[in-house]
Amino acid sequence: MTRLANPAHVKNDLLRWLLVGIGWVAIVAGVIGLFLPLVPTVPLLLLAAACFARSSERFHSWLVEHDHLGPLVRDYLSGKGIPQKAKWMAVGMVWVTVPTSAFLFVPVFWVKLLLLAIAAGVTMYLFRLPTSPPGNGPKGGSDNPS
Repeated sequence: MTRLANPAHVKNDLLRWLLVGIGWVAIVAGVIGLFLPLVPTVPLLLLAAACFARSSERFHSWLVEHDHLGPLVRDYLSGKGIPQKAKWMAVGMVWVTVPTSAFLFVPVFWVKLLLLAIAAGVTMYLFRLPTSPPGNGPKGGSDNPS
């Protein structure tokens, strides 16, 4: 039986493997974020989901159906949004890291302004995302039928 290729998947093998690699790095960093308060878990898991959606149906299904990581990704993908705590952590990390990098490491003034404008854009995007209701996620378990 011939299986039709998913049109969303990249066709270039090198790019596909690159996306798989980035996805797994994002998952590892996201899991670390479960234990370290300054590492934003949800945005990293969403990055992994996006990478896997374009490169590996198997890894994407694994992530979305995962008992602990899946609810965070499923809520976003279904349009319910991301948890408020994750949203605030992501915004906080943007405004801690971007200005610090811009003012300590970037000598060109217009590049500093560009970085701050990008940070403002990311912040607006994050605040426009829907916020998932309390109780969703790995600890709340409203998605897990038990």
